[in-house]
Amino acid sequence: MASASCLFSSFALFLVMLMVRRSSAQYPAMTLTVVNNCPFTVWPAIQPNSGHDVLERGGFALPTVTHRSFPAPTQHWSGRIWARTGCTYANGRFSCATGDCGGRLECGGLGGAAPATLAQVTLHHGGQQDLSSYGVSLVDGFNVGMTVTPHEGKGRCPVVGCRENLLATCPDVLQLRAPAGGGQVVGCKSGCQAFGTDELCCRNMYNSPRTCRASSYSEFFKHACPATFTYAHDSPSLTHECAAPRELKVIFCH
Repeated sequence: MASASCLFSSFALFLVMLMVRRSSAQYPAMTLTVVNNCPFTVWPAIQPNSGHDVLERGGFALPTVTHRSFPAPTQHWSGRIWARTGCTYANGRFSCATGDCGGRLECGGLGGAAPATLAQVTLHHGGQQDLSSYGVSLVDGFNVGMTVTPHEGKGRCPVVGCRENLLATCPDVLQLRAPAGGGQVVGCKSGCQAFGTDELCCRNMYNSPRTCRASSYSEFFKHACPATFTYAHDSPSLTHECAAPRELKVIFCH
């Protein structure tokens, strides 16, 4: 006859397995996929918000017309994803023309240098709702076109982003040019980055929804890509809170 301790251990194991199954049913697995449709290699970077895990070590190389998928955290996560472009390894140092995170291939939680197009993602599981909110921001300027595409979600699950190549139309005063190769335009700066004023950066007395306003520079981005955030207190008209999507795709050059 089995001892009481063995029976208790078996019952405890059964309860743990049952809880795991219920948890899996309550919080279905979600996948994050990064897709490179650009005609060149990009180096995606991922920065978590404070207190959240670094995913995929924070950065990797992604050749043209390839993708990389990885599991999303099972409960809560928020952060940003962007493309680094024009990256090279020379004289023992890795560096990128746009989006550089301190000369590292794996950003490890560091942010990127502007200008860079940003995907902002918040995943929330639990309670009465299982919502993922997402958006594309041009507040820090533009380097590649980008969309965020949800799959199999419920509710408000639109594709949002900026499909336009704004490098071709970027005003001269906002252009970031590569130091070599004929000075090719590699990024389009925000008004804040280009001029650094409190008003354009929504700092100090301008740091509120009442005083932080659109400028002619943010309107350039808004006209081309109306569903994006273009200044600090911007509120795009397109809502994007998606219930229980199975996958979120961040697509570069979409």
